[in-house]
Amino acid sequence: MPTYNPFFEHPDRIGTDLTAGTDYAPLECGGVWKIFGDAPGPARSMADGGGSSQEILDETGCVVAVRDVSFKVRRGETFVVMGLSGSGKSTLIRCLSRLIEPTDGEVLIQGVAIGDLDDQELRDLRRHRMSMVFQHFGLFPHRRVLDNVAFGLEVQGVAKADRYERAFKVLDSVGLEAWSDYYPQQLSGGMQQRVGLARALCVEPEILFFDEPFSALDPLIRRDMQDELLSLQAEMHRTLVFITHDFQEALKLGDRIAIMKDGVFMQLGTPEEIVSAPADDYVREFTKDAPKIKVVTVRAVIAPLPGDQEIRTSVPSNSVLEDVLPALLAGSEPIGVVDEQGRLIGQVDREAVSTLVGG
Repeated sequence: MPTYNPFFEHPDRIGTDLTAGTDYAPLECGGVWKIFGDAPGPARSMADGGGSSQEILDETGCVVAVRDVSFKVRRGETFVVMGLSGSGKSTLIRCLSRLIEPTDGEVLIQGVAIGDLDDQELRDLRRHRMSMVFQHFGLFPHRRVLDNVAFGLEVQGVAKADRYERAFKVLDSVGLEAWSDYYPQQLSGGMQQRVGLARALCVEPEILFFDEPFSALDPLIRRDMQDELLSLQAEMHRTLVFITHDFQEALKLGDRIAIMKDGVFMQLGTPEEIVSAPADDYVREFTKDAPKIKVVTVRAVIAPLPGDQEIRTSVPSNSVLEDVLPALLAGSEPIGVVDEQGRLIGQVDREAVSTLVGG
């Protein structure tokens, strides 16, 4: 066991950031593999040698679901793993929370290797430091909404009055305080998913895992839930790992996105990096219909300042193209670009924007 274990040295500090001021990342994994089957060794050797998933399955009877995945999630970041069915994304998130055991590699949460935790420590970790939200809501049909939301605190042993007080606050944050005495089956699908989100938030976790939580919802409800999550994240600044098969959802929610195929990260970057510079043809297929003007910033089309023309209008360098397009269409003059200190560092013009969007 590690000599420093922030999960359990201060059990009274539930809901606080036990690693404030440290260099620990909330979540980090290195060289994670997950191979299903009775011959993981030969399957790993074939995978290391470049064998395809089908070749490995035919030869060994094993499925290589996750292949040598490494990444680090920053504090307060929304890290999205996007992939089609069978890409390994849901298996990966279950390895991160140790719902399933990785075949190889290491997962660190706040500097602690969770593979080293015994059963009780793992339960404490899940009760106090992380929460999960699944596609299927998993609500207790015989419990009121309030009791569903407060369930995590009940498991922690929090007194009823205290857990109800916290549950009411969280329900209010997701717009469901008036529904506290109802039962899940009396709510719509979107409302039930809000209850699931409230239950996850109620224990004030440092890390939240989302496994395609909105994919079963109608498009309009799904959009509302995405907006709700963005609003809550802007207020609470939690560390989120979000799994989706929807590229538009990934662009909307993610600070960074990992695109996964056959258990491998094909590209990891910001939405802007992925849309403006896809790593290969597979990633490029997802970006073809992406709303570039909503994602790409003026940094991607910045040009040197003109030597003989006055810049009358300027925008911050992190402005997306959608913000500057009306001004470009309204006149022929270029628009200046300023850095965080307000210094003029370049310009953007209509032709450059048109070329990028058209490309």
